Amino acid sequence: MPREFDGKVALVTGASSGIGRATAIAFARVGARVVVTDITVEGGEETVKSIKEAGNEAIFIKTDVSKPSEVEALVNNAISTYGRLDFAFNNAGFITTRVLPMIDYTEAEFDRTISVNLKGVWFCMQYEIRQMLKQGGGAIVNTASTAGLVGLKFFPAYSASKHGVVGLTRAAALEYAQENIRINAICPGLVKTSMVEEMDKNIEGFKAMCMDPSLTPMGRIAMPEELAEAVVFLCSDKASFVTGHAMSVDGGYITH
Repeated sequence: MPREFDGKVALVTGASSGIGRATAIAFARVGARVVVTDITVEGGEETVKSIKEAGNEAIFIKTDVSKPSEVEALVNNAISTYGRLDFAFNNAGFITTRVLPMIDYTEAEFDRTISVNLKGVWFCMQYEIRQMLKQGGGAIVNTASTAGLVGLKFFPAYSASKHGVVGLTRAAALEYAQENIRINAICPGLVKTSMVEEMDKNIEGFKAMCMDPSLTPMGRIAMPEELAEAVVFLCSDKASFVTGHAMSVDGGYITH
């Protein structure tokens, strides 16, 4: 029986674990051939293994999205392997797990966060959109954050980068709306990922605080698969009239 994305190709950055891995697997489950990329080789190859064991198709290409030459090579390799690019999920991200006042934040930490979270999305979209223009359309989803919609105390660079992703998403969506390229963002709240687990080690009571219903009305942490379903929806024909949207998937966090 044909699946929704049969014959389509999806690219997922930051796919060695967490939301990226779950989304790569979700794309494959509905028929897409998946280009998995990350700076972490072992985790990326494990994602590909999981996809192939389920009878689906994927390749891994190591890429640092903060380096435009590597992003260009990534998209070129995806096209040379599969011939097209229908969907892109620009998910690779970085956050320092140290809690610091803005005045104590280092330039190196700020630059690294912006380079991966914001410039990395920009580089990816540049090369993805060029290919999508050639083939007549596509859909892109970028990972922002609830920290891209409201402020996040003690994480100035992360909050600034994710606000930037929302703005970049909306600007690009306007620019390419009549080229059959839809561009949206997801804004996750607290998600069960290795990054969140690391933050919980460094910040006593971090997860418990975030799951308190006074902050997250649903009172729980999200699973990566719940974010993956949102990404697949935004890429699907079910969202054919949706572009420039920053979708909160946060258990009600920003509703306050």
